[in-house]
Amino acid sequence: MLQADTLLAAAVDAAGRWPAIHRALAPRAAALMALRLAESGAPAWPSHLDGAVNGMLGGHGAMLAAWIAGRLQGRRLIVGLAGGQGSGKSTLAGLTAAVLGQEFGCRVAVLSLDDLYLPRTERAELARSVHPLFATRGVPGTHDAGLGLALFDQLTGAAGRVALPRFDKGRDERMEAAHWTQVEAPVDVVLFEGWCLGVPPQDVAALAQPCNDLERKEDAEGIWRRTVNDALMGDYAELFARMRALVYLRVPDFAAVLRWREEQEARLRSHAPGAMTPAEVLRFVAHYERLTVALRQAAPGMADLLIDLDAEHRLVAVASGGAWRQRGFRRHSAL
Repeated sequence: MLQADTLLAAAVDAAGRWPAIHRALAPRAAALMALRLAESGAPAWPSHLDGAVNGMLGGHGAMLAAWIAGRLQGRRLIVGLAGGQGSGKSTLAGLTAAVLGQEFGCRVAVLSLDDLYLPRTERAELARSVHPLFATRGVPGTHDAGLGLALFDQLTGAAGRVALPRFDKGRDERMEAAHWTQVEAPVDVVLFEGWCLGVPPQDVAALAQPCNDLERKEDAEGIWRRTVNDALMGDYAELFARMRALVYLRVPDFAAVLRWREEQEARLRSHAPGAMTPAEVLRFVAHYERLTVALRQAAPGMADLLIDLDAEHRLVAVASGGAWRQRGFRRHSAL
């Protein structure tokens, strides 16, 4: 049963953490939007969580939705939502999209960077021809960035039906086209969520030193990390440039990413035979460390909004990023 009072109080508290310059709603108005979304039974609502957590997420989702809606002004926006693994990007994107649709009448598409992963056969070829570490999905170079650019054009272009790809992480494979999500274009807002959105390429000196045992032992010559960096200077740079704004969920540190992923896998081990062991989690997450740390360092200067998480996974503070202070809400000439 919905704990309306608990949810409402938590949502008011969460929305009240937004600085006045970014408040498109009063905290209680945002909280009421979150409550209406919960009561509507929207698929995006995370009903498996308790009322306080739901309220926190709903309050932030409603405030973010209002922040985006207030800047539409007849334009079509691509808004990036970035953050380390386990930071809550997918949940917040779903809630924000649902509020934009239900409360503001916006047409919204949610696209995940994860759903742009190359099929397993193509990643296997990269592992064979470039470097074995490309067998593991995640880093730039393991996505179809060109497909992402094409989808941006379709979603914000002429009227028509657009099929959004979906990736099955359990099978480590892109789903068949029959299972892709169908969206009517054009949409008002594309919410683009992913762990490394906007991360800048690193200079050669930064690449020379391994950042962890994975790089030290399995990429001793630096071929893998240099290839990843080259990818960031190619299609990924264009993909990231299409975002008119970037919202960054800032985790406390990289150790929190590792801990949260291990907690997730530990829950899976009881009923999912394919769940990773602690050693496998450590190796898997190591693939993400370099760019997770780099983006965490760069985000304050390049994001429009920074939403901080604490060690208990709570969204505790919102602040302006450098992009907002320097340029305001981003524009892209193609849109």
